[in-house]
Amino acid sequence: MGEPLQAKPIPAADEQPPPDPAGSLRLLFMGTPPFAALSLDRLLAGPHRVVSVLTRPDRPSGRGRKLRQPAVKELALGHGIEVLQPADPADAGVHSRLRDLRPDLGVVVAYGRILPASLFELPRLGCINAHASLLPHLRGAAPIERAILEGRSESGVSIMRVNAGLDEGDVLLSEKVTISGQTDGGELRATLADLSARLLERAVQRIADGKADWTPQDDSLASWAPALQSEDMRVDWSRDAVDIELQVRAFHPRPGAFTTLGDRRLKVLGVEIVADAAAGEPGRVLSCEGGLLVACGRGALRLLRVHPEGKKAMDCTSWLRGLGASSQPSQLGDES
Repeated sequence: MGEPLQAKPIPAADEQPPPDPAGSLRLLFMGTPPFAALSLDRLLAGPHRVVSVLTRPDRPSGRGRKLRQPAVKELALGHGIEVLQPADPADAGVHSRLRDLRPDLGVVVAYGRILPASLFELPRLGCINAHASLLPHLRGAAPIERAILEGRSESGVSIMRVNAGLDEGDVLLSEKVTISGQTDGGELRATLADLSARLLERAVQRIADGKADWTPQDDSLASWAPALQSEDMRVDWSRDAVDIELQVRAFHPRPGAFTTLGDRRLKVLGVEIVADAAAGEPGRVLSCEGGLLVACGRGALRLLRVHPEGKKAMDCTSWLRGLGASSQPSQLGDES
């Protein structure tokens, strides 16, 4: 995997690390995106010591495909913390290094890979994970988007013990938030990132104080939030307008729900339901006044904001004006 990236020299094997304050835990933090960086930042400001950070490898990003560091890595290096970026979290060299650091507790937030038992059992007190749902509901990789897709009225964060199952561990803390009829994926993600940071801070302190009270999950109530695929973002105009509106909100601002106009993609960023519109073949444009009014399997949607392929995001009326009167679309989602 290459040498682990680090912000400061690693002590020799025979050197003893500096003593930690009484009651302070040595934390191993595992996370990758900005969602996780918020939790790391809060832990860094607390009484416990983050001795190492495990994150995903740098990835190409943008039109130039330049390597971009994960948000967690940038934050950790800025605080002088060693960063490990194995291609495989089961890497034996990484495990050897972490054993030398003697972490008391592992903290996982959106790491992005399933952890092997050899890793989550390595800290003396095991590992805890901040999961963005009210477990056992929406176990899996995409609980934020799927909470909106399913039309749920609430979501939340659960702090659970990591075990060999998929988000099946005992729960230490949980707290719910409301999903309104206007909440989109970006807003819910920001809310749950802040809640995760606050709950993790409390959870780590309870564990440090020996006051952790764990509650087993009721597996009979479990539901699932599998990883998103590209087709999850494609608008199927034969569906109910209500379902498509949920889809648009769930994937806003990123990656964005999309339809097609001929052979080009059109991201759909904002819509409103028009329940009393005239019926039409799904995907048929019923009107171009005030934005595209498009027939669905039931009801219709008016597109308010779009992102045409190769252009900037804009309100739908501006896009239509740019197309000209002779080029107004008549059908969406028809790739034949």
